[in-house]
Parts: sequence; C-alpha cells; structure tokens
Amino acid sequence: MAWSTRELANLAGTTVNTIRHYHRLGLLDVPERKYNGYKEYEVRHLVRVLRIRRLVDLGVPLSQIGEVGAGGDSTPDALRELDAELAANIERLQQARSDIASILRDSAPADAPPGFESVASRLSEADNSIIHITKQFYDEDALADLLKMVETDTQAVSAEIDALPADADEATRQRLAERLAPDLVRNMVAYPWISDPGKHLSQSEHLTQQTFFEALVELYNPAQLDVFGRATVLAQEQLDGADDESGESG
Repeated sequence: MAWSTRELANLAGTTVNTIRHYHRLGLLDVPERKYNGYKEYEVRHLVRVLRIRRLVDLGVPLSQIGEVGAGGDSTPDALRELDAELAANIERLQQARSDIASILRDSAPADAPPGFESVASRLSEADNSIIHITKQFYDEDALADLLKMVETDTQAVSAEIDALPADADEATRQRLAERLAPDLVRNMVAYPWISDPGKHLSQSEHLTQQTFFEALVELYNPAQLDVFGRATVLAQEQLDGADDESGESG
C-alpha cells in the first residue's frame, strides 16, 4: 500500500507542511514518485513519522531527533537533560498559576511585581516600577522586608506624595517630609540592613546605586525627590538624636 503526502500526514496525525519540514531536515527519506509525479509513501515512512512524533511529544528538539532516535551512548544523557528542562518548565508554570491566582484574588494589575500582588493596587505606577527594579538587585530576605514596609506604610502620606506636583511650594514639601520621616525611622530601626545593604545585593553596590539613582530621577518629579531627600535627612537626625540620648543615659 502507498499513500500520498496528505494521506500520510492524516494517518500520522500531523500536517503536510510538517512532513515536508521533516524532509528538509533530513529526518524523513523522500520516497520515489509515481508516474504522475506524486510521492508514494510506504509503511516505513509512516513508522518513521510516528517515531519522530513520539520524540517531539517528549520534548526532544528536532535538531536532536536523529541522535536521540538512534539510541546511541549519548541518548540517556540527552533524555536526562531534557527531563531537567521539563521539570524547570513545570515549576515555572506552577509558579505562574500561583501568581495568576494571587493577581485575581487581590485584584492586582496583571504586571504587578511577583510577591507584591496584595499591595500593588494601592501603589503608584512609579512605586510599582521601583519594586520591579528592586527585585533585580536584592535577595529574597530583603524583598520580604520590603513587602512588610509597604504593608505598614502610611497610605495617606504616600497618596499625597504621589499627587505632589513638580512645582509644589516649600511649605508643602517640608510638611510631607516631616510626615514621612517617622515611617523611615521605623523602617530603619526594624531593618538595619537598609543603611548597609551590601550582603543583600545580587549585583555590585556601584551598579545598584547607579541604577536606582537614574530610576528615581526618571520616575519621580523634582518635588517628590526633594521630599524623599528631606525625609531621609530628618529620619537620620532623629536616629542620631536617639543614639545620643541612649549614650548619655548609659
């Protein structure tokens, strides 16, 4: 019995284009043609296509079909490597499903930073962007602490800073800085590594500082940056004052 290309494709559960692709890659022999010019496929061609499809279903790349299908000494290693890749893909897909569940549960933006779905909807676009960047530079322990900081953040102050125009007056900037400073003090006391983050960085300290400087300048307007700077100075002054009092009492 002989089959046409279309008939072979139907029998193998694939397409004519796929059969032709196998020919181009040298995975499937090109059969002889009939007097009318049509190819005549035999049982051996059907079996070959079915074997190729089996390896493809296992995830073997077409470039490795010949080697793996030949059953040589390298086949077990190739299959183990493939199995490791599949395990990694399964883990990635499971994590994606978990993240999607969190996004739906918390009504978070679809592109919310992973792990921050519960707070993403109340963060500004700039704050969400900073967290995305932070995940590329800090370890999991630091990110867990960052989530706690965001969860305990004084939302009223953050909302005012988010809405602060670039030409905000001096009094408004100082007022917001004074309101933000206690939050910074609380975080700096609870998470001392903020002042010396070196051991929590996944990139060099120089690259981290450079990247965050550029990100802050681009994502926040001058008035907002001024408030952050003032609040940081005030927070450090309060901490230094507390240390001095502690030293005197001691």
